Amino acid sequence: MTDDADGALIVSLINAVSAQPDDVPLRLHLALLLVNADRTDEAVAHIAAVLQREPDNAAARDLMSRALTLTVDRPTREETSQDDTLAAYEQELADVVPPRFAPASEHHDKVTGDDDNLFDVERPRVTLADVGGLVEVKQRLELAFLAPLRNPQLRGLYGKSLRGGLLLYGPPGCGKTFLARAIAGELRARFVSVSLTDVLDMWLGNSERNLRELFQAARRNTPCVMFLDEVDALGLKRTQTASTGMRTTINQLLAELDGMQGDNDGLFVLAATNAPWDVDPALHRPGRLDRTMLVLPPDAPARAAILRYHLRERPIAQIDLDALVAATEHWSGADLEHLCDSAAEYAMHDSITTGHVRMIEQKDFRNALRDLRPSTGPWLETARNVAMFANTDGQYDDLAAYLRHRKLL
Repeated sequence: MTDDADGALIVSLINAVSAQPDDVPLRLHLALLLVNADRTDEAVAHIAAVLQREPDNAAARDLMSRALTLTVDRPTREETSQDDTLAAYEQELADVVPPRFAPASEHHDKVTGDDDNLFDVERPRVTLADVGGLVEVKQRLELAFLAPLRNPQLRGLYGKSLRGGLLLYGPPGCGKTFLARAIAGELRARFVSVSLTDVLDMWLGNSERNLRELFQAARRNTPCVMFLDEVDALGLKRTQTASTGMRTTINQLLAELDGMQGDNDGLFVLAATNAPWDVDPALHRPGRLDRTMLVLPPDAPARAAILRYHLRERPIAQIDLDALVAATEHWSGADLEHLCDSAAEYAMHDSITTGHVRMIEQKDFRNALRDLRPSTGPWLETARNVAMFANTDGQYDDLAAYLRHRKLL
């Protein structure tokens, strides 16, 4: 059979597997063709899907071992050959064809204007359905943002505007950024992510200009979700900073949130922080970040979903997911990702040491669990002090309830 015929057959089988994802023999046949066509990365993903359905499938295990062995052996040869060939061509044609990469330069000219490329405006494909667990958080989001958008007539009847902001806070690594992207995807809105480096500038007035241009870009793309990451650094309490430049930057942020120089209707501002107690109180006034939501470490269904996600394309066998979920209570999403990476490292090290490529097994996770600890502990200690001594206005009642549930308060 010719290469073109092989390629056509593979395309047909890919379409068939998409229509019948649970057809194990069909998926395994596709994986075999992909291995023979030296498309091992794609083959591994399909074999892993087979093993998730039938962990004891001997044909799948053998094919996985073959695919992983090819994957280990192939890159060094191909990459070295390709690099040498490109280097030879580049040297031979240096007088005619310019080099592929320009020399390093310390000076970069910014592109400005309405059609600039300074800010990435994207359309996220994830939705709240892709967020595991967090039922209460989703319900509050439905009330604050999603229901008014889906019901414009009722929105007009009740005089509900499409402006406002929401502050997400909680331990680091619990998915606040992913949740913000999912909200934008749920709204079918564009998404603009803003970090501290996008705003702050060493020259006087440039930080305020950067903020203004960011908000203008978001307003041009409404409906739009603007995400302010680590907002405690950008909107630090003005009583805690002696920098005049930082104070004026915070003032500019407050003005943009008020929409004094532009219409913010259709612009949803989401902010995330690990330290809401450091955020300037003026940011919490109505029309700004006037709602606050606690994003906690994932519950059991969410942990199961996160672990499945990070194992979806890895070669696994006989993994006791329920045991992993039970052993990782109070772990953040980032902790769970690190757990999967560590288990993979143990399996890979064993494969290199023994010379026999094998899949990731439960014993690798037991070894990783022995070495790792959840990263939420230090944050909870700080949060405990805030809930005990700085919650006079009830702002952190939900945090206090969580700490009492865990018997930390």
